[in-house]
Amino acid sequence: MTDTTVAACLRAARSSRRDAEILLLSLVGRDRAWLFSHDDTNLSEAQLAAFHRLDQQRAEGTPVAYLLGRREFWSLDLQVNSAVLIPRPDTEILVEWALETITRCACEYVLDLGTGSGAIALALAHSRSPLKVTAVDRSDAALVVAKNNGRALGLDVEWLSGSWFAPLGDRRWPLIVSNPPYIAAADPHLTLGDLPAEPIDALVSGSSGYECFEQILAGAPHHLLPGGWLLFEHGFEQAAHLQQLMRAAGFVSIETRADLAGQPRATGGRWK
Repeated sequence: MTDTTVAACLRAARSSRRDAEILLLSLVGRDRAWLFSHDDTNLSEAQLAAFHRLDQQRAEGTPVAYLLGRREFWSLDLQVNSAVLIPRPDTEILVEWALETITRCACEYVLDLGTGSGAIALALAHSRSPLKVTAVDRSDAALVVAKNNGRALGLDVEWLSGSWFAPLGDRRWPLIVSNPPYIAAADPHLTLGDLPAEPIDALVSGSSGYECFEQILAGAPHHLLPGGWLLFEHGFEQAAHLQQLMRAAGFVSIETRADLAGQPRATGGRWK
């Protein structure tokens, strides 16, 4: 007779123990504390089939966030799928810096370039009502996800389709934030973790990894108010060169902030 208990399912899982627990708990609607006293609980046939299917997909490389269809970011429950990057905790550093800038400069509106799932835009709208947030992405599939997240959270964001500043006309902002593609095409990290399953156009900037930064820096002066701020997320080895690019483009008061692991993760400056 087949053992259908929670403990047996976890022992037989092909994915890691932690991932298997997350997938199983999502099916039974329980939290992790429940496991310690209920690992002898028998699963239904439907639950067993669903778990084995998810476990197999995870073992083959599908990220847990895509299997669950959601990921928490800034305490917000966001819908995610293979059309968007999975929001990372390190990106909250950029949100924190943006909120500081909004408070210090009394910003009433902000622009998010390359919004993806809408994580940054929605975190800002959630934290600073009635802040007016505009978010742009060139991927219509990503914008579907972002709009759905906005509706689910009851947050009003202006969503625009296009590449960087293309859909914005001559509008200007006191603050622009962006987590653009910044990985070089030949970077070996693209083969690690969840990255192989994520949309390549949202990861890879070009051969150098700086192409998107350069494009945004070229257009930003035409869309920033005098004294406006531009804040980027970037790779941990890119801070020094990005500072040089921003300085050459005419930005001042340039600084870099570290992520949760102490690595340089966000760089920003003020338009002169």
